[in-house]
Amino acid sequence: MLRKTMAALAVTASMAAALTACGNSSHSGADGLPVVKIMVGGLDKQIYLPFTLAKQLGYYQKYGVDVQLSDEVDGGVGAEDAMASGQVDMAGAWYIHAFDFQAQGKDVEGVVQLGGAPGEREMCASDSGVHSGADFSGKTLGVTDLGSGTDELTQFIAVKGGLSHSVYHTLAVGAGSTAIAAIQKGSADCVMTTQPTVAALEKKNLAYSAVDLATTSGATKALGGAWPAATALARTDWVDSHKTEVQGVVTALVATMHWIATHSPAQIAAKMPPDYVSNDLVSKADYIKALTQDKGQFLPDGIMPPSGPATVAETEKVIGTDVSGVDPTKTYTNEFAQAADQKLGIS
Repeated sequence: MLRKTMAALAVTASMAAALTACGNSSHSGADGLPVVKIMVGGLDKQIYLPFTLAKQLGYYQKYGVDVQLSDEVDGGVGAEDAMASGQVDMAGAWYIHAFDFQAQGKDVEGVVQLGGAPGEREMCASDSGVHSGADFSGKTLGVTDLGSGTDELTQFIAVKGGLSHSVYHTLAVGAGSTAIAAIQKGSADCVMTTQPTVAALEKKNLAYSAVDLATTSGATKALGGAWPAATALARTDWVDSHKTEVQGVVTALVATMHWIATHSPAQIAAKMPPDYVSNDLVSKADYIKALTQDKGQFLPDGIMPPSGPATVAETEKVIGTDVSGVDPTKTYTNEFAQAADQKLGIS
């Protein structure tokens, strides 16, 4: 089920050795701090905003780590696979991948939960007639990549609507301009995507939000409960042997999410890289409007929602992934977020 898993497995032995060395955070970086390499599944996506904002605010260094961020590339190895294969130490990806990996016998866990909702919307072309999963029959549905979290979530929405995968087609459309092009050219009837792509589609009058999964309340309505998505994933053995580094990253991210909760969308946008908030897709005003709509997805304390693992596990079962041997309590840990909350005085 994991996207690009075969690509990750195809890394040659020599490359693997080099990448393992590269992913080892035991060496020192800026100011003698330990280096932690994190690949994110879309640094410019608002669902992963805390990773970049923490850097902009100087929180990584403040809490004792030199974080080096990288962005996954369309057609390349996904962030979660890069983490699992040792290319990077951590991945900014969806929590559901912890279940996927553990179902394959690979110990991976989420160490801090960034969002209590997917932050996604099913954006459908103006003439599509789609308003729920029950309307997917005969449609072509765009997802980030085949086997990705958006693919799995699309399947779950279809099943909730009473449909099997055989009655609709799934198409990999990426994100941003490529997702917009899929709607514009008619190659997809709908695309599951995030802000700021949502805002760009609405501004161009190309699509409307048929299913809202961008907030915890929207996810609960559509999926039956809080559906935690964006997280920081890491291999359990790496976490166990790098607890100081993990704590530094988690404390920085929790501090960032608390900062998000106590500042306006305009103040947040002002701290982000200029090309993230104003580009060919969206203006700064569009970016701020989008963040105003979907800011509620972020969890100020970094703690996993109590019902989250069960909802995600149910998603896996419904779409046919065998997670019967997976212990949900081992797919995440609140240890580091709780320590961060105590240090930061967050109740």
